[in-house]
Amino acid sequence: MSDANLNNIDLSALNEKDKAEMRQVLSSEDQKARLQATVHSLTDTCFKKCITSTIRSGKLEKTEESCLANCADRFVDASRLTLEHLQKLRT
Repeated sequence: MSDANLNNIDLSALNEKDKAEMRQVLSSEDQKARLQATVHSLTDTCFKKCITSTIRSGKLEKTEESCLANCADRFVDASRLTLEHLQKLRT
C-alpha cells in the first residue's frame, strides 16, 4: 500500500485492539527497515575497506576474507557497546 493510500485511511474507525495491532505492525516494519539500512551500511563500509583487488575467480583473497570478518565483528561489537551505554544512560 502506498503512502498516499495510508494517509487516506480513517484510523479513528478502528477499535483499540486493532489500533494496537497496527502500531505493532508499523513498529515491526520500521525495525526491519532500520536493520536493512544497517546491514547495507556495514556491507558498503567493509567492502570498501577490505576488497582491494579485482574479484576474478568468484572468490575473495584470504586477507580480504579475514578483513571482512574482522570488520563485521568490530561493527557488531561497536553496536552492542553503544546500545549498552545508551541503556545505562536511561537508568
